[in-house]
Formats: sequence, C-alpha cells, structure tokens
Amino acid sequence: MKNEKRPHEERQFEHFNKKELMDKLIPLVENTAMRFNVVPVEIDFSKENHRWFLRIFIYSKDRQITLDDCENMSRSLGDFLDELIPFKFNLEISSPGMERKLKSDREYLIFVGRDILIKLKNGIDETYEKQFVCKIVDFDESRGLTVFLYGSKKEVLISKENIINARLYSPDL
Repeated sequence: MKNEKRPHEERQFEHFNKKELMDKLIPLVENTAMRFNVVPVEIDFSKENHRWFLRIFIYSKDRQITLDDCENMSRSLGDFLDELIPFKFNLEISSPGMERKLKSDREYLIFVGRDILIKLKNGIDETYEKQFVCKIVDFDESRGLTVFLYGSKKEVLISKENIINARLYSPDL
C-alpha cells in the first residue's frame, strides 16, 4: 500500500471561529459553576505546542476550592464540551491560586474583600509607596478601584490608569 498522507483529523478545525466557541462556552461554564457555588474567574482556550487547552479557574468566597470542586466541574462539563468542541483538547480546572495576578476588571469585583499587593505608577500620597498591600473594597469601571489602606486605616480610590498590576496577597506565603 502506498504511504498516503491523510489530513490529520484536527487540521480541519484549525480555522474554527474561536469567538463563536467562547460565546457558547462562557454561559455553559458560568451556569455549571453556579450549580456548585463557585465562580469562574477565567476561561482560557488556547493552543500550546500543537495541543488545545481549555483552562477554567474557579473561586468561592465562602471556602477554599478543593479537588472535588474541580472534579465536579469537569464531570458536569465533559459531555457538553465534547459536543461543542469538535476536536481533541485538554481540560484543566483549578483554583486561581493564592497569589494570582488580577487580569481583568471583573476580577476586582470577584475578589472584593481580599487582600492584594498592588503596584502603582504614582503613589497615593507621601505616606504610601508605589507598592503596598491593601484590601479591595469596591471596583467601578469608570471611577476605579476602592481599597482599604491598612497603614492609615482609610479607604481611597485608585484610578485604573494608575494601576500597573495587582495580585492576590496571602500573608502566609
């Protein structure tokens, strides 16, 4: 038999519409997460080393995320994802991590009440450095991030433009 090169099964899907797929995935993941009293912090579908990965980071305000939470999400999503995604992919579900870098405006709202290590372009005033630990109080897309400053024991508003980066902070680490 002649050695014929068959187009690989996944190749026919290399040019799928990722936005359309994400528009279907996001509500599915959000509804599934709601059933388990968790919130999807991030849903990422990307290709690495010729393999597709669907990574879902989940969070709960009430408790630590456990392996059971991740397994429950995986089992509940499995069949639906197999129908939505017409090629092989790897599913990874995990907690956002204790020192997660906040990547979106939405995450400031998800993590209200949590401590963050924040780095600013300009300090708040002469008593604060450009990098410090504070607690997220609120976030408004147009106004910015309201935080509680532990040193002066007051709340301040920080404009989004002044924030270089922020990450969850855990004093235990």
